[in-house]
Amino acid sequence: MSVTAGSGNVFADLGLTEPEEELAKAQLAHHIWRIIKHRRLTQKAAAALMEIDQPTVSALLNGRLRNLSSQQLMRLLTALELDTAITATAAAGHRPKAG
Repeated sequence: MSVTAGSGNVFADLGLTEPEEELAKAQLAHHIWRIIKHRRLTQKAAAALMEIDQPTVSALLNGRLRNLSSQQLMRLLTALELDTAITATAAAGHRPKAG
């Protein structure tokens, strides 16, 4: 049996276009899922808080993110009263070149 180490991004490993965007969306969606579960919100209550419809909440909670952008997901986090921030760091093993 042969084993291949993953890159750390399953979307890249699957050969999807824009894997970094897909990973960011999945991570944002996971935060939203955790908040909804932690607060024990129904999909209807979560939809009302985020000002979206219940089918969109259902899709989000089931990982169907095709119709949602990272920006929309960040807006949903804000609607759930969470601050969002974007942090940029050097990739593992890479150091910025001195200018």
